[in-house]
This record gives sequence, structure tokens and C-alpha cells, in this order.
Amino acid sequence: MTIKTLTFGCRLNTYESEVMLKAAEEAGLGDAVLVNTCAVTGEAVRQARQAIRRARRENPDARIVVTGCAAQTERQTFANMAEVDAVLGNAEKLETESYRALPDFGVSAEEKLIVNDIMSVTETAPQMVESIDGHVRAFLQVQNGCDHRCTFCIIPYGRGNSRSVPMGAVVEQARTLAARGYREMVLTGVDATSYGADLPGEPTLGLLAKTLLKHVPEIARLRLSSIDSIEVDRHLLDLLADEPRFMPHLHLSLQHGDNLILKRMKRRHLRDDALAFIRQARDLRPGIAFGADFIAGFPTETDAHFENMVRFAEEADIARLHVFPYSPRPGTPAARMPQLDRAVVKARAKRLRETGEALRIRHLDRMVGTTQTVLTERGENGHAENFAPVATPGLEPGLFVTARITGHDGSRLEAEFAGHAV
Repeated sequence: MTIKTLTFGCRLNTYESEVMLKAAEEAGLGDAVLVNTCAVTGEAVRQARQAIRRARRENPDARIVVTGCAAQTERQTFANMAEVDAVLGNAEKLETESYRALPDFGVSAEEKLIVNDIMSVTETAPQMVESIDGHVRAFLQVQNGCDHRCTFCIIPYGRGNSRSVPMGAVVEQARTLAARGYREMVLTGVDATSYGADLPGEPTLGLLAKTLLKHVPEIARLRLSSIDSIEVDRHLLDLLADEPRFMPHLHLSLQHGDNLILKRMKRRHLRDDALAFIRQARDLRPGIAFGADFIAGFPTETDAHFENMVRFAEEADIARLHVFPYSPRPGTPAARMPQLDRAVVKARAKRLRETGEALRIRHLDRMVGTTQTVLTERGENGHAENFAPVATPGLEPGLFVTARITGHDGSRLEAEFAGHAV
């Protein structure tokens, strides 16, 4: 009797899948497949449905339990699938009792549903895990939900409003993971830079990061998942300037580079705000690298708006573009705006990805001849401190090694390894 997890989407989902697995095991759930879905795009939902059908073919006698953001926002879609035995909400998926209460096979679509109002959830309870399966770096959940309502985004309706994990609980979780040998950790959340606004004293994400590095000296590297640059606090800037264990890589939730489209997206920054932050971060930590999310083909986007986004990516010198072709999500304001032809959306996404490819190669070119500390991972891969990917042939995962960068193949750096780093 085994329990498998299929995880889609963000690092927070990866972390929560470990919590789900632990809860299901404690509940005594038998042979089962837990599918933790993502709702960020229509394509993500389609991929989840496809994976569910495949899971049923490969596991004909297992219970298939679907949860995650897509299950929260499109519960009936999954409940109506014959392959699905139960649908759990994003709050319920973390509770042992939910797995004890699962219905029997063959129940109606309505009986499959264990999904409550996510907006009624006002706290994020600390969830303790001892490992992150398949990863040499550990993810720490520090926050959940989002108080903002970007016009394209369905995620607040899947995750609820913003709520933070108390600082002491995050420190305790970090100590647990450090004791299990994890020396690189990533702070994750839906809107991580909103951390602490709902806690006594309103601590910030930067203060949390400082506290972790002070009280858990075993952490050799600390990273952040996607952040909103407009919310970055002075403590975070201090870490960029003065703390070598805080890694020189930030992934920014930018979404566009044209002011009018940013306003129509209901983002809280404009083009110059983002550029000013990037310049400030580079002044504080020369060599820092940036990743960024961009949406191509947003409703009402003209050729000129799109070209502004391309120029922004080039001016900001983004090392890794994460490009989303705009996908209308039912229930969002953007879905009611005048839509672009899908062929135009796809063509713009392709062009933006080509821009990202050129920027990535330029970034890798600059690193040739440098010496980097690399964390080795599975599949003979690794990452430098600025998160540049490095090929690590013949090296076991979980090591910090010193690497002299000799070239790249267009996607990964190639290196000569001089031995273990401290």
C-alpha cells in the first residue's frame, strides 16, 4: 500500500505536498495518488486533468485525491471526473482528518467534495516537515494567500487572504531541516514580501531572513522564492549589501514592462519603480542575477506595449525570463477585457522567449572565467550562488564544490571542479 504525490506549480506546493503525504500517512490512508494542482493558467489546469487520467490508468485500484489551487477554484470540474475519488480544498489538504474522512469509491460528484471557503481561513498553522523529497535544498513556507487583486490572477481565490507563519515556527522548522542535512533553504509564499503584516509587531520578510541566519548558523545559503519588488524592506536590502549567506539571486513578479498595461493589470509598481529597484540591488550586490515573470498578450496589449516589455527585459538585463502566454481565468476582471487573437498571444510569447534566450546566453557568457561555489543536485546538475545552472558530471548530489567556469552549452555552465567548498 503506497501513497504517491503528483505536484504541479510553485515551490509552496512542493512544500505542501510533503505535509499532505505526512497527513495522509498519519490518517492511515491506503493505496492512493494525491494530485496537488496549480491554477495559474488554463494550461496548468489542463495538464492536471491529463495527469489525473494517466494516474488512473497506471493505478486502477488506488484512490485519486485531487487538491491544490485548481481544485479550490474549479472544484466541480475535478469532482465531475470519473477518475477522481475525492477533491480537497487548499486548507483541508493539510489536515489529517481530511484523509480519514475521504468517501468510498463510486460516490457522487457532490459527495467527493471536501472544499470549504478559503476566504474564511485567517491563520496559517506551522507545518513541520523533515525532508523535501527529491530536492537537495529545502523549502520553508513562511506565508500563504494574497491580499492583492491583480486583474489576471485567480490565485487569491485558491489561496485566500495573506497570512503569515509566526517567526519562531519558521526558525524551528529551519532547525529541523538543518538537522537533516539541508544547508540551502528557500523561503516560500504566495506573496512572500507581504510577510508579517498580520503578526504582532509586523515583522518583515527581511527581518525574518536576518533572524533565520542569526539563529540557524547551519544555513549556508538562504534564498527567496518569487518576490514583489515594491514590497522589499530595508532589512532585505541590508542582507543584499552585507550578508554573503544571502544568495545574489532574486526572482521578481514583474508581469510587464509597459506602464498602461501594468495599471490595467492592477500591479502596484510602474516600469521605473522596477528598474530603480534592480539598479539599487546591483549597486548593493554586484553580480546579482534576476529572474522575472512576464505575461505576453495581455488583453488590450498593442504592438507598442509589447515592445516596451521587450525593451524593459533587455534594459533590466534579466537573466531568466519566465514567460506566460496570457490565459484568461474565469472570474477575473481581465477575462472580461477585450481579448487578443490567440495566434498573436502565442507569437508574442515566442518572441519574448527568444529575447529571454539571448539574455540568458549573455548572462552565461559573462560567467565564463569566474570561480563559483556550486551546490550539486540530482541528474548531474547544480546551481551557482546566483542560481546559474552548472553541469556537474560524476558528482553526487548535496555537495558544495568550487568550480572554475570554462564555458557553457547554451543552457548550463561547464566547469572544472577544484574540490569541496566550505
